[in-house]
Amino acid sequence: MGGRVLFTNDEFFASRHNLLKREDPIFIPGKFTANGKWMDGWESRRKRVQGHDWCVIQLGRRGVPRGFDIDTAFFTGNFPEMASIESCDVSGSVTAKNAAKVPWTSILDPVVLAGNTHNRFAAASHLPATHLRFHIYPDGGVARLRVFGDVAVPWARMKGLVDLAAMENGGRALLASDEHFGQKNNLLLPGRAPNMGEGWESRRRRGPGHDFVVIQLGTAGRISKVEIDTNHFKGNYPDRAELEWAFAPGATLDEIEGGRVPFRTLLPETKLKPHRRHIIEKGLAKPEAVTHVRLKIFPDGGVSRLRLYGRPRLD
Repeated sequence: MGGRVLFTNDEFFASRHNLLKREDPIFIPGKFTANGKWMDGWESRRKRVQGHDWCVIQLGRRGVPRGFDIDTAFFTGNFPEMASIESCDVSGSVTAKNAAKVPWTSILDPVVLAGNTHNRFAAASHLPATHLRFHIYPDGGVARLRVFGDVAVPWARMKGLVDLAAMENGGRALLASDEHFGQKNNLLLPGRAPNMGEGWESRRRRGPGHDFVVIQLGTAGRISKVEIDTNHFKGNYPDRAELEWAFAPGATLDEIEGGRVPFRTLLPETKLKPHRRHIIEKGLAKPEAVTHVRLKIFPDGGVSRLRLYGRPRLD
C-alpha cells in the first residue's frame, strides 16, 4: 500500500528496499555483486566500531501496528543478534536530518533473533503510527519486515462514495473456501491488478458447490455501488457471482465460519464476463448498514478486485 524504506545508516551488501518487497525472499547460489554475496534482503557490513544499524520506514497508511514478522530467511551466519522497533505519528515528513528530533516511542523492545526463520512478535503498545525506526544489533541482514495492524481512517473527513472494502480503508478478507492460485486479500488491494497472480483464484472445482470469500468492511456503511473486476481472467473467470450482506459488528471468525451470522442477498446471482470490469448499481438491496459481505462465485475461478462503494455510518 505504498510503504517504503526512506533511509538507513548502512546498506553495503544489500538494499534497504528489499525489506518490503511483496514477494517471498529467494536465494541464488553463486550470485555475487561487486561488494559480496547477493542477498534478497537488507544487509549491512560487519561493524568494526561501536553502535548498531537501523533504517526508517514510512508506512503505506497511518495505522496501529499490532505485530511484526522479522524474517531472516537465508541469513544464517550473518543475521542480527537482536532487533527493536520504534514508532512515531507525525503529519510531516521524516528525513535523515530531522529523524533524531522526532518523538519516537518503543513498540518492540530489543528481542533475540534466530537465523533463517520467521521471528514473530506482538507490539508492546497500540499507538497510531506513520513511521517506524527498525534497529538491528549490531549489524547483519534481514530478508523481510512485515508489519501487521489496523489502518486508521479519518472517516468523518471522507466525502462522497468510498470503497468500504478497500484494504487502504481497513477492509480485510476474513475467510475463503479456496485460495489455491491467489490469496483472498488480493481482492482488496489498491488499483487494478497487473496480472492474474494479484487476484483471488480458486482451483478447478470437480464436484458440486461453489467458492466464496467473506469481507469485513473497514467500517459499517450503506453500499450503493459494487465493482467485480475479472481483469486478466479470460479462460478461468467465474460464470456467475452473487453478493450477500450482514450487519454483525464485533462478529468473530468462528461465528462467521460456523454459520451463526445471518447473510442476506445484496446482489442476486449475476452473469459475469471475462477480463471485464463489472460496475453494478441497479438491482442492489439497500440495507441501512453493512459490516460484512460474502462474494459467492459459481462454480469457481478468479476475480482480481472487489469494490464496495458506499457511505460510512458514523453514529
